[in-house]
Amino acid sequence: MKKKLAILGSTGSIGKSLIKIIKKDKKNFKIELLTAKKNYRELLNQAKFFNVKNIIITNEKEYKIAKLKNKNKGIKIYNDFKSFKKIFSKKIDYVMSAITGIDGLYPTINIIKYTKNIAIANKESIICAWNLIQKELKKNKTFFIPVDSEHFSIWYALKNNFKSSVRKIFITASGGPLLNLSIEEIKNVKMTKVLKHPNWKMGKKITIDSSTLMNKVFEIIEAKKIFQLKYKDLLILIHPESYVHALIDYNDGLKKIIAHDTTMKIPIFNSLYHDTNKSIKSKKIDFKKLNNLNFSEVNYEKFPLVKIINNLPDKNSLFETVLVSANDKLVELYLNKRIKYTDIPTKLNLILKLDEFLRLKKRYPHRIDQIYKLNKYVRLKVESMCV
Repeated sequence: MKKKLAILGSTGSIGKSLIKIIKKDKKNFKIELLTAKKNYRELLNQAKFFNVKNIIITNEKEYKIAKLKNKNKGIKIYNDFKSFKKIFSKKIDYVMSAITGIDGLYPTINIIKYTKNIAIANKESIICAWNLIQKELKKNKTFFIPVDSEHFSIWYALKNNFKSSVRKIFITASGGPLLNLSIEEIKNVKMTKVLKHPNWKMGKKITIDSSTLMNKVFEIIEAKKIFQLKYKDLLILIHPESYVHALIDYNDGLKKIIAHDTTMKIPIFNSLYHDTNKSIKSKKIDFKKLNNLNFSEVNYEKFPLVKIINNLPDKNSLFETVLVSANDKLVELYLNKRIKYTDIPTKLNLILKLDEFLRLKKRYPHRIDQIYKLNKYVRLKVESMCV
């Protein structure tokens, strides 16, 4: 019997990687839904190839064009995620949530009731609304798999171990494109250098977050929430080779290292086939690489944003939404050449110290609309502070 699945964000890097995996095993899958924000051409091509009957395009202009261009009467095109209730009559087997940014929050939470398994690659959903996601997972008995290579590695390592047995978890960071630059060189770094990651091919936003190590701050927050840990139990390690993705130090003296090739295909593949014995083609163990692994502590002068972790609240709060939204807007301003690279950490720290936002450390997120409204307000606030 074919597994039924849906891909939220099928034209992005995670979505396309999953599509490639499914292509090799097409006979065992039936895709019920594909979604994209803008790329209607690729979305329609994907839908035609897999005979998908439902697609969602959220950009109004692209949606209208797609409706005009689509000659396949078997494909229903929708414009928003409220269409889930029209598309799913009963639970499907698997959903990949790979929409980037805060836009992925609503569809991620609202599709949980329609699937037995959900793989989440959307950082913002977990950081800003993990308590809301957890509630839906428990209510609908939906199984959750994290897709980030670091969180998947931790999840995989902890499957048969109690969290209480863990002393510390180390999340690795490549150090990004600026690792070997001096602090003085970073002050005058060109955008072309910032956007040239040594190990991963990623979008501009995540590449910049990698250069500031903000992506690792986010991953620490995610790990704390997903695995119900404390910030003191988590640490970032610089590991330029990006071969080891997580190290776990257990109370019984054992250490576990999870390593895999520098590709997202492995966690994506395993999220899809987590309940089977299906194998993936991968490189053999590289002993030369293993013999030359480098690990070092974070240089806080070079990567000052990592210190934000020390000021984060222990419980779920709206402050995490402030962090995500402010950073997102600052990166946008930098990409539009409206601020300097060094303004990202400087201005972010100023914003996070504002009394109106510090108060949110004690406010619990109760609804999705709270998070969306706060995101909009923070972005406007950042804009006004950077003019």
